[in-house]
Amino acid sequence: MATNSNRSLLAPITIVLLGAVLFFPFLGRVHLFDWDEINFAECAREMVAAKQYFLVTINYLPFWEKPPLFIWMQAISMHLFGVSDYAARFPNAICGIATMLMLYHVGKLIKDKRFGMLWVLVYIGSLLPHFYFKSGIIDPWFNFFIFSGVYFFMRFQMHKKGTMQGSNWHMVLSAFCIGLAMLTKGPVAFLVFSITTVIYWWQERRWNLINFPQAIIYLVVVLAAGGVWFALEAITGHSDIIAQFIQYQIRLFNTQDSGHGGPFYYHFVVLLIGCFPASIFAIKGMMLKPQDEKMRETKRWMSIMFWVVLILFSVVKTKILHYSSLCYYPLTFFAAYAVYELFENPLSWRKWMGWMIAILGGILVIALTLAPVVGMNKQVIIPFIKDPFAVANLDAVVNWSYADSIVGFVLSVGLISGFIFIKRGKKSAGAVSFFVGTLITTNLALFIIAPKIELISQDAAIEFFQSLRGKDAYVTTLDYKSYAQYFYSDEQPWKDSRCTENEWLLNGNIDKPVYFSCKINKAVEVEKDYPQLKELYRKNGFVFLERTPEIKQ
Repeated sequence: MATNSNRSLLAPITIVLLGAVLFFPFLGRVHLFDWDEINFAECAREMVAAKQYFLVTINYLPFWEKPPLFIWMQAISMHLFGVSDYAARFPNAICGIATMLMLYHVGKLIKDKRFGMLWVLVYIGSLLPHFYFKSGIIDPWFNFFIFSGVYFFMRFQMHKKGTMQGSNWHMVLSAFCIGLAMLTKGPVAFLVFSITTVIYWWQERRWNLINFPQAIIYLVVVLAAGGVWFALEAITGHSDIIAQFIQYQIRLFNTQDSGHGGPFYYHFVVLLIGCFPASIFAIKGMMLKPQDEKMRETKRWMSIMFWVVLILFSVVKTKILHYSSLCYYPLTFFAAYAVYELFENPLSWRKWMGWMIAILGGILVIALTLAPVVGMNKQVIIPFIKDPFAVANLDAVVNWSYADSIVGFVLSVGLISGFIFIKRGKKSAGAVSFFVGTLITTNLALFIIAPKIELISQDAAIEFFQSLRGKDAYVTTLDYKSYAQYFYSDEQPWKDSRCTENEWLLNGNIDKPVYFSCKINKAVEVEKDYPQLKELYRKNGFVFLERTPEIKQ
C-alpha cells in the first residue's frame, strides 16, 4: 500500500517541481507592462500603502473596473516579497502550478494518467497558455475558477447519470468556484457558466439536470462567494462603485473600450497563432469520436464551453488578446486528445496537420530569428514607420546580437525533430517534440527578447518615474494614459484631492514640484500650450518636464 501511495504522489510532486522551475524564476526580469499588468499591481500597492484592503483604488481614487480577489492575492504577495514586479506576477506562477495539477487530476479521472500528463504538456507547451502564467494579469485565476466550476458541475451531472463517481458536494464546489471567478473579474463568469449549462441542458433534453432546492443552494453559494465584496462596498457606503462597475461591464459589451476594437474573427486568429501548436492538434481532436462515456461527456462539455467563450467574445465590441483565454482549457483538451490518439493509433496523423504546423511554425521561426537582425539594422525599417513616437522608441540603446536568434533556432529544432520522428513512423514522439520545443522557445523568448522589447517600448518612462521615488513631488502624464507613474514612483496617499487633476497640476497654485511625461509627437503642442513647463530631457520617444511652485515674495 505504501508503495502504491508513493507512486500516486509521484506525478503530482513532479508537476509541482516542474511548475516551480518553469514559473518562479525571472518573474521580475522585465518591468510590468502598461496597462493591465501595472493597473492591477498598482491597485495592490495602494492597498498596502494605504492599508485599505476593502476598497480598490487607482491614484487613491475608487476603481470600479474589477473586483478585488486577484488584487488581494497580489497584496499578500507584496507583503511577502515587497512591492516589486516579481511580487505582482507571483500569484499567477502559483496559478500555473494549480492549473497543471487540475489538468492532471481531471485528465486522469476521465481517461488515465497518460492523458492527464499529456494535457499538462500540451497546455504549458503552447505559446500564450504558458506565457500568461508569467504575467501579472487577472485572467489566469479567473479562467482557472471558471474551468473548475464547469468541471465540478460536469462531474455532478455525470454522477447523476451514473457515468462517474461524485456527489452533491461537487455541485457546491462548482458554485463556490464560479463565485470566486465573479470575485476575481465580475459577473461574466456566471454568464459563461450559465450559457454553457443551458446549452448542455438543451442538448441533453433531461429536465432533472438540477432540481429546485439544488438550484437555490447553487445560487446562495455563488452569491455568498462572489458577492462578498459587493456587500462590503454597500455596507461601507460605496454603493456608487457597484453602479459604476455594472455600467463598465455593459460598456465593454457595447463599445470598443479604450480603443480596443477588432473584426469578428479576431479571437479565431488569436487562438490559432497564440495557442500554437495546440491549436493545430485541437482541430483534429474536435473531429475524434470517443468510444467511452466519460470522454464523450467531457468532450461535449469542452465543446460547448469553447464555442460559448469564442462566440461571446467575438460578439463583444471590445477586443483584447486575453478575453478568449478561457478557450485555452477546452482547446488544449482537444489537442491532448489528438496526441493521445497518436499513442494509441499512429495512423490518426494527417498530412494537413503537418502542413499547418510547418507553415505556422515556419512563420514563427522566421519572425523570432529575424527579430534580432531587424533590431541591429533598424535604419532599414524606420522609413516605413509613420508614427514619430514609434521611430523615437527605436533610439533606445539595445544590445541585439546574432546570438539572440537562438530563440528561433530552438523552435526550428523542435519542429524539425518532430517531423523527423513523424517521418520515421513515431507520430506520438513527433507531437511531443513540437510541444517541448515550443515550451523551451517561450521561456527563451521571455528571457532574451522581452527585456529588449521593453527597453524600446517603455523603459525610458519607467526609469524616469523610478528616479522620483521618495521625492516629495507630484508625478503624472500628459496626453497619454498610463499607470506606471503611480507604481514606479511609489506614490503615497495624498491629502489634497486637487493633485489628481491635471488642470490644477498644470495651472494651479501647486505646493511642490510636478513632473510630467508626454510622448514626443505631442511635445510641440505641450510646449505651446504650457510654457510654464520646463523640459528636463528627452529619451526614446518620451519628453520629461517639470513645473515648480512659484516663489512667494
